[in-house]
Amino acid sequence: MPTPELSDVAKNLVLAGKGILAADESFGTIQKRFDRIDVVSTEETRQAYREMLFTTPDLEQHISGVILFDETIRQAAVDGTPFAEILSKKGIIPGIKVDKGAKPMAGFPGERITEGLDGLRERLGEYRELGARFAKWRAVIIIGEEIPSSVCINANTFAMARYAALCQEAGIVPIVEPEVLMDGDHDIGRCAKVSESTWVSLFSALHQHRVMLEGLLLKTNMVLPGKKCDKQASVDEIAEATVRSLRRTVPPDMPGIVFLSGGQGPIEATERLNAMNAMGDHPWGLSFSYGRALQQPAINAWKGEASNVPAAQNALFHRAKCNGAARDGKYSVEMEKQAS
Repeated sequence: MPTPELSDVAKNLVLAGKGILAADESFGTIQKRFDRIDVVSTEETRQAYREMLFTTPDLEQHISGVILFDETIRQAAVDGTPFAEILSKKGIIPGIKVDKGAKPMAGFPGERITEGLDGLRERLGEYRELGARFAKWRAVIIIGEEIPSSVCINANTFAMARYAALCQEAGIVPIVEPEVLMDGDHDIGRCAKVSESTWVSLFSALHQHRVMLEGLLLKTNMVLPGKKCDKQASVDEIAEATVRSLRRTVPPDMPGIVFLSGGQGPIEATERLNAMNAMGDHPWGLSFSYGRALQQPAINAWKGEASNVPAAQNALFHRAKCNGAARDGKYSVEMEKQAS
């Protein structure tokens, strides 16, 4: 039976004014980001980059947790202190990505299924020993002609429920992340329909697997039109559509929902989160678990140079501060002018 500690960790991850930094990029993803700044991705450069992020002064004021990659949770700062320990000492909760990625789904062209359940119980035990107190599993839902199928949605949500049950057994808070991708020309209504179908399937599977919702977080997409849709939506339209779909489908027992930034720009992601929280109280805390939307300005300032670390850390802190304000509906565009 899950312990009260799970509820406490889940609540602490979505405290007022705070959210999660996603720093769990795979080798391929971080290589692409380094390519843009002409930095070769090696174990040493990845270590230096992550150390820059995690040692940002006062980061804990606006960041409650950090999702780490398998390599990263095993790495340490140059002084030998493990990254998980550095974060814990700052009051930031270490987390870990545990899925093995989305693969083509046999028999269902254009759809994907996330793998990684084999050996997960043992890996979770090791990650807890390394300091992880929460985990993340991502599923990819693609909107296209005649997809997603109900089989794809249900297969992914069933796997997420199995993962979540194993996490709680290990004393680790599971974050379940079904992401309806922004790719495509679908309108906001189609995104809402697919998102709602996915969330209904997910919470049904979680119930069947006896997962305690009080010790769980949902990480998911905002309800958005596809990037190629002729009619894009305003900040308020996105906020209203997202909250409406969540209220229709997500139980109130869960402490919080943290949004992914996906293909959104840093300021876009902040504005949309702020608009949702400015609407008033919700059954759950609405916060952020951003990767690129938090890191992009920092990595652009860093450029792989030690001399640029202070500027990069200032850029990260600024975005964390803006999103922390958006978590409470208190962000304004005037805050962007305060960036150093």
